[in-house]
Amino acid sequence: MIHLVKPGETLNTIALNYRISPAVLIRANQISDQNVLLAGQPIIIPGLPEPASIPYSISVSVGKRTLTLYRSGQVMKVYPIAVGKILSGTPIGDFVIVNREPNPGGPFGVLWMSLSKIHYGIHGTNGPSSIGKAVSRGCIRMQNRDVLELGSIVPNGTRVI
Repeated sequence: MIHLVKPGETLNTIALNYRISPAVLIRANQISDQNVLLAGQPIIIPGLPEPASIPYSISVSVGKRTLTLYRSGQVMKVYPIAVGKILSGTPIGDFVIVNREPNPGGPFGVLWMSLSKIHYGIHGTNGPSSIGKAVSRGCIRMQNRDVLELGSIVPNGTRVI
């Protein structure tokens, strides 16, 4: 996929967000000086498909506390979610799912799907009564059965807005 450099981003922050090493980004993009990135510069992220090539997309409504799954622009399903607390809000923006880990343990339930923002993801929960509330540290929590269903449908590279 192609990532467009945002103002203030460095190669290291891009690498962290996509869980890839800076060396891989340097090779894939033939970057001679990793300290010279320009806002708007396209950066190839190896191993992730272009989100536009995937028929699925996800929309998160922090206010309604819902996650909506779309296929080819049509609503497939709406899931209830928990979102971030006031001091650790769920990030707003345009992200993609970059990887996933089954059974990550702890409060993350049965599946973790990393977003292209370091430390944030869509995951299950070990506290199902939290769904529908603003209680997380910014992640998007789902019922375990729901995150398993979602994870079985959407591939890495799926757009999350």
